[in-house]
Amino acid sequence: MKEKSFEERLEEGRMILEKLMDPEITLEESVQLYEEGMKTIKEAQKMIEEAKLKVESIEQRYREREE
Repeated sequence: MKEKSFEERLEEGRMILEKLMDPEITLEESVQLYEEGMKTIKEAQKMIEEAKLKVESIEQRYREREE
């Protein structure tokens, strides 16, 4: 199974938030959606952190070449 992209995770989070805003949602559904949303956010944050580390590594390599 293909891993979701960062953008797909953001869209999934947005859709979960929309569902949570529905006044007709049950407490059980809202708790389940909240858990899903937190998982999605954590996965997206991990992707951001990995991208940040990659960029820092690239910058470090280029700084070393300039010296």
